[in-house]
Amino acid sequence: MSNASASLLERRRQAVPRGVSNLSGCFVQSASGATITDVDGRAFIDFVGGIGVNNVGHCHPSVVEAVREQAGRLLHSCFHVAMYEPYVALAEKLCALTPGGFAKKALLLNSGAEAVENAVKICRKATGRMGVVVFENAFHGRTLLTMSMTSKVKPYKFGFGPFAPEIYRMPNAYCYRCSLGKTYPSCNLACADRLEQFFIDHAAAETLACLVAEPVMGEGGFIVPPPGYFKRLQEICAKHGIIFVADEIQTGIGRTGTMFAMEQHGVEADITLTAKSLGGGLPISAVVGKAEIMDAPEVGGLGGTYGGNPVS
Repeated sequence: MSNASASLLERRRQAVPRGVSNLSGCFVQSASGATITDVDGRAFIDFVGGIGVNNVGHCHPSVVEAVREQAGRLLHSCFHVAMYEPYVALAEKLCALTPGGFAKKALLLNSGAEAVENAVKICRKATGRMGVVVFENAFHGRTLLTMSMTSKVKPYKFGFGPFAPEIYRMPNAYCYRCSLGKTYPSCNLACADRLEQFFIDHAAAETLACLVAEPVMGEGGFIVPPPGYFKRLQEICAKHGIIFVADEIQTGIGRTGTMFAMEQHGVEADITLTAKSLGGGLPISAVVGKAEIMDAPEVGGLGGTYGGNPVS
């Protein structure tokens, strides 16, 4: 390790909490395309992409130019105080791109966890119910509510309780290690149908505001459910008045071959969440959903100081 890296590592140890993990000892000096160059002049091929963020690579010229241009025009005014056209334009674009032939509206925020938090708030207000169904192996964030929704205890939840109430977890679809001991397709999607039994054993359908599902579980091991699984879940949710939320924070914006992964399942979620690749390296997220659901909260019930920042 060079003097530059060693010095930075020591400064990091002195100034940054140990709870902030690092995959490597690399300190980035610059990055371009798929390559990172560290302070020692070593070049690395970046297979992580900022954890599902850099779809167009590091410092894409079009992104850099757009940032520079916008930064010279308006850095921040807070959309709640003085509105600006880029917020509206992005909301329109997202409403057009997300699956669903119904009228939609979009809320812009800063991070994936914020998107999940606000989706739950919206669903609770729209339904008058409090319960949230999530899945084993799921990851939804690190805030109190999203940490409660996340499955893995260590390191994300260990010692951070008590957790948010009204979170109910059911087994996910995992054909390789089916918890029901069945085989697809002869199972006839029994893993989805057990949601009905879940309503009897764990949480009454009449108390549930939403079901939140990742099209591909990232933190859980890149688990892809079988064809028809999400379609069946959505049908069951619709029958019981439960809002179906697609957490596409990691899978959205073209990361699975279509703009949103749920397109490959033929599913039009009531609410779709996106972040990560949406900003190309800048912090932004969105909750996009049916207009009547999105309009459920009262004026002032949604938002945040930096949500939909013009530079992002």
